[in-house]
Amino acid sequence: MTSSELPGLSREETDTWMALIGTTMWLPAALDLQLQRDEGISHFEYGVMSALVHQPKQTMRMKELARATNSALSRLSRVTDRLTAQGWVERRPDPDDGRVTLAVLTRNGRRKVASATPGHIATVRSLVFDQLPPDRVPELGTMLAKVVTAAGPDGACSSRLK
Repeated sequence: MTSSELPGLSREETDTWMALIGTTMWLPAALDLQLQRDEGISHFEYGVMSALVHQPKQTMRMKELARATNSALSRLSRVTDRLTAQGWVERRPDPDDGRVTLAVLTRNGRRKVASATPGHIATVRSLVFDQLPPDRVPELGTMLAKVVTAAGPDGACSSRLK
């Protein structure tokens, strides 16, 4: 085994794995930096509001929102408190089940997402898509979707992680 191989992985697999690990560490940090600098929000806060803006009536059950954002309910609750204090999100009881709390994006929250999106997209384009040949973007999307499917909450390994 060479110094650039991990046990059980070929050199090419090791190089690919290390690139993926680097991506999962550095890309979120760069996205967070841009959003903090330009909009005063974290990447996670943007993700929460963005998840809501794409829902009918910009509303989700807190448990579903936690799952969509890969967050523990306790973390999501703290972030929702901050977003509520800013007037961007409201909590409401679910009219169909009073035991359930809904997160609702407000009009001001929609404005905040609309304000943050152009800079966020420009950063995503600069850091990701400008680094790729355009004809390879669909291939990358297909490959990453397979990884997300395998590793995500409904993936084959999710039951082993619980």
